[in-house]
Amino acid sequence: MNGEVAGRGTAGFHLLRLGVSAAAIAWVLGAGNVAYAQDSAPPAEPVAQAGKPQDAAADGSGGGDIVVTGTLIRGVAPVGTNVIGVDREAVVATGAVSTNDLLAQIPQVGNFGTVPIGTGSYALPIVRPNIRNLGASGGSTTLVLMNGHRLVGAGVLQTSVDPSIIPPDAIERVEIIPDGGSSIYGSDAIGGVINFITRKRYNGIGINARYGMADDYKSFDGSVIAGKDWGSGSIFVSYAYAWHDNILGIDRDYVTADNRAGGGNDNRGTACTPANVLIGGIPYALPGKVPGTINRCDQTDYADIVPREKRHSVFAGLTQELSDTVHFSLTGYWSQRDTVTRSAQSTQSDTITILNPYFSRIGTELSQTVAISFDSVFGPSNVSPARFSSYGITPSMEFDLGGGWQLRTRANLGRSENKTTEDTINASAVTAALGGTSTATALNPYNLSATSPSLLARINDFVNYGEATQELAEGRAVVDGPLFALAGGEVRLAAGAEYHYENIRSFTGSGPATAITGGSSFAERNVKSVFGELLVPLVGEGNRSPGLYSLEISGSARYDDYSDVGGTTNPKIGITYRPVRSLTLRGNYGTSFHAPSLADLGNSVDSRVQVIPFSPFRAANSSPFDILRPTIAIAGGNANLKPEKADTWSLGFDFKPDFAPGLVLSATYFNVRFTDAIAVPPFTSPVLFADPNYSSFYILNPTLAQATAAAGSLRIDGVPSLAALYAASSPYVLFLATRANLGAVHTDGIDFNLAYVHATSFGSLNASFAGTYTLGRKTQTIKGGPFSDDLKNGTGRLAFTAGLGGKVGGFTGQATLNHRSGFPLGGVLPQTRVSAFDTVDLFFSYDLGNLIKNTSLTLNVDNVFDQDPPFLNSAPGYTNGGTLGRLFAFGIRTKF
Repeated sequence: MNGEVAGRGTAGFHLLRLGVSAAAIAWVLGAGNVAYAQDSAPPAEPVAQAGKPQDAAADGSGGGDIVVTGTLIRGVAPVGTNVIGVDREAVVATGAVSTNDLLAQIPQVGNFGTVPIGTGSYALPIVRPNIRNLGASGGSTTLVLMNGHRLVGAGVLQTSVDPSIIPPDAIERVEIIPDGGSSIYGSDAIGGVINFITRKRYNGIGINARYGMADDYKSFDGSVIAGKDWGSGSIFVSYAYAWHDNILGIDRDYVTADNRAGGGNDNRGTACTPANVLIGGIPYALPGKVPGTINRCDQTDYADIVPREKRHSVFAGLTQELSDTVHFSLTGYWSQRDTVTRSAQSTQSDTITILNPYFSRIGTELSQTVAISFDSVFGPSNVSPARFSSYGITPSMEFDLGGGWQLRTRANLGRSENKTTEDTINASAVTAALGGTSTATALNPYNLSATSPSLLARINDFVNYGEATQELAEGRAVVDGPLFALAGGEVRLAAGAEYHYENIRSFTGSGPATAITGGSSFAERNVKSVFGELLVPLVGEGNRSPGLYSLEISGSARYDDYSDVGGTTNPKIGITYRPVRSLTLRGNYGTSFHAPSLADLGNSVDSRVQVIPFSPFRAANSSPFDILRPTIAIAGGNANLKPEKADTWSLGFDFKPDFAPGLVLSATYFNVRFTDAIAVPPFTSPVLFADPNYSSFYILNPTLAQATAAAGSLRIDGVPSLAALYAASSPYVLFLATRANLGAVHTDGIDFNLAYVHATSFGSLNASFAGTYTLGRKTQTIKGGPFSDDLKNGTGRLAFTAGLGGKVGGFTGQATLNHRSGFPLGGVLPQTRVSAFDTVDLFFSYDLGNLIKNTSLTLNVDNVFDQDPPFLNSAPGYTNGGTLGRLFAFGIRTKF
């Protein structure tokens, strides 16, 4: 399953936003600067596509030929490979507040069309890009790079890169390779590679600011950059600030747990104010205490669908030619993100006995189970702050060795500091207080405000806390140049070696804010790698013939030796054939892998028994009263994990006919066979109970003996002990949620791009249609088990952007349709299908020209028709899309 229901459709995971299509806006500018296919023309032929800069000036490196994403060899495109590119003009035109917003406009990236908001959670506090939606493990199946090098991870319980640390104004271009890339880059590049190429030069001072507003929502972002270019070198520094407030579930009518209006179920909680009492399986709603009645409350109302966030980012660069043959460059960054997340106020279902002085008998019972919410005394929301900061520095040297050969060396250092605080209540203190025997020590569940204020203060003074530091250190050297000449051109070789080190030191605990107790953990690894690539131009300018305009073959391979999971070798071969100048045919095959992250491998701070006092995730035939029963989850890493692996291949073409200048038509068939997938079962989704492949990952109505055996010696969060839990109530389900090599994903489909730019006497007109279509997607839960057809349950086939626009003088306008197709759905009866989600965005810009030189005004209107995302019969009531609503954003950009 692609996570539509289990992930992006759940508030607090991935929130959805629809922005201006990067592809469409670039075509507005008339330059064709967003490319969905890489032209493999010989270097002598100019191309206006991101992914293959025309010259060094485009990159600002100050050198000669440069290395682009997907190849080690300078000045050439990766052979046989599709490249999706977004250049500087498109980055500016989108008005993207963060790099996450930018990636959400690429259909091949899993969070396309979303509001990519990072939360402050332990598990996944970032937006993790996921090309092809292959996996969601503690690392990633998509490799995120900056200038071709890795970035330090972020978070407490995972080690993935946070793309938002790179401010958009520092980006020169983005290159995306939606193919396996381990033969060049090593681990993580299974689904593909995302490479943010930053500015290398800047001269002057630039300032931009942008203000956005929607219903119950405001945002602001701005940046300033200052630099000096003296020809042989340049230095610059930029600072960016971004802020947006939060959106609660109650602020959007499509966010609800009560789905009866849409023909679904009432999924509201029953731990409420007033409380509910359960005696002998019969509920009694307070205050009336009528048998069979029950109070319900919507847990989505005062929980954020968009948390409040504030970001500071600093980026700096220095480049200098030390001599005719030696070039030095240095980049550095610092970023800090503060997130405040509001969640529904804490609840608890527990037992009160006749010994409690507040006990209120309904019949002749001596005890009751009470389900209560603390919102009447502690407020409607828990407020949980988190801070994530990171910095890095990357010096590099280039040496001209003569004869076309070059040596490139690079060091790369990074460190992140991560802190999360989860506001909650002291569940053990609640249990003890319900068993209190005096008004000073007892909790009054029927009227919480009548409880002793000092006792309430002790219950409320409780947090779950986590902190971690992560460190990265790398050294790399690559040499490349021509070996000899063939009639078709020079045979070129690149070879290199790399050393990589990373660690994570983490602590998690709980308790009163000034007396937190918990456990610490430290994990580290090193990786030694060697790699190479060979390019053979069999046909080129020197030996062309009719029907054989050019033919190139490349081969690459990389060996990585991990200190913890062993060694792996991954090759790739590519071929590009042009029968005529205007038509390019290309193909490639390779293997890729993702090494288990340090968090995946069993970081002890992550391994625990988590008890939730209610059961929000239940089978379709569950009793409505089962929500009052606890859930047990065995969570954490697994030291026995092995790398995820994939075989990937693709075939495609690019057609740029001479008879229709400005027309580009591209298509690529892709095929991925992904195995040994690291994941946990989708226990937050009703699909878990509908799919028999997941039956071994949960136990309904578990006994104490079963729970004790599964827990082993792991620490227990949420209750004093399992014995105490069972003494108070009977859990509904036990989830076996530790990470494991579960199975496989087989997927194939077609990426496509059709774009046309037509110059006119008054400016230009443009149209574009770009996206991806999934032909097949099957998931194997357990190795050797049957495959499930995801296209029949939970996965949509088609995602695309379509744009129309034009440019008249200094005015630019663009309209973009963003589409995510619907899909069948099982296990969420009576609903059988989720609808498609379509939004229309508008972009306008006006160059003030001579009135105010180098200054432009912009207006973005996202989700013009204020479309709500599709309905899902499960809290929070929607999936396959999400939106801030109709968003207006006004911007100004100037340089002097």
